[in-house]
Amino acid sequence: MPSAAPAAPPAAWAEPRSKVAGSLPVPDAWRRLPSRVITFWIVELQRLRHDRTELFTRAVQPVLWMVIFGETFTRLHAIPTGHVPYLDFLAPGIIAQSGLFVAIFYGIQIIWERDAGVLTKLLVTPTPRAALILGKSFAAGIRSLSQVVVVLVLSAALGVALTGNPLAILGAFVVVMLGSAFFACLSMTVAGVVLKRDRLMGIGQMITMPLFFASNALYPVKIMPGWLRGLSTVNPLSYEVDALRGLLINSPAHLGEDFGVLVLAVIVGVAASSSLVARLAR
Repeated sequence: MPSAAPAAPPAAWAEPRSKVAGSLPVPDAWRRLPSRVITFWIVELQRLRHDRTELFTRAVQPVLWMVIFGETFTRLHAIPTGHVPYLDFLAPGIIAQSGLFVAIFYGIQIIWERDAGVLTKLLVTPTPRAALILGKSFAAGIRSLSQVVVVLVLSAALGVALTGNPLAILGAFVVVMLGSAFFACLSMTVAGVVLKRDRLMGIGQMITMPLFFASNALYPVKIMPGWLRGLSTVNPLSYEVDALRGLLINSPAHLGEDFGVLVLAVIVGVAASSSLVARLAR
């Protein structure tokens, strides 16, 4: 059965040919950035509404990590976490890991849109490319929030001592959105380089677990060998986990530094993927 033709961009995006050709003043284009980001964001969320099973299938992995890995290593006392029970220590790491796994393959979607002809139509509008990237990256963050809720509920059921401060939980949501947005940008940057879905799948699988294990999600930085500790310091996932632990289990953290690194990572990621997205439409 033939698939439905991709929908054309909303009429509100249409501009006279002279403007589409590039004569639209740059300040005017960037003035529209917030509204265009929100538009792309809503479009991505509508897709999620039509396939809600994804929320449940993605919840399986964090449940397995918490129930099997977390409960087992809590009993083994194999990883020194000080006065913090290992399950409490692990929960923020699994939240960050879940967001990483949601976002790291987001570039496949933009390649699919290229193949369906949608991306070309979007790129000939005067919308800044950064709006497209930001909309998609923060949509990845919204998808990741469902995993946050799953882990928080499961943690409460397992007796993890998480904070009840609503501001801290809201801050954790912001941290997860920033982290997921960066990894979605990383995925779209790779998509702009490799141009093929199968190549992106291979690279995504290749870098996902190293990103996870070269972070402080499963074990403290202080017990890592020196070379792994060096990788951890340049891994944005480590800063995401550190912020989540500070917010959710009141662990010592460097929240200012963590937020600063994550915001900077998103800015760099948006700039990199925006500069490469046009290659997909050639």
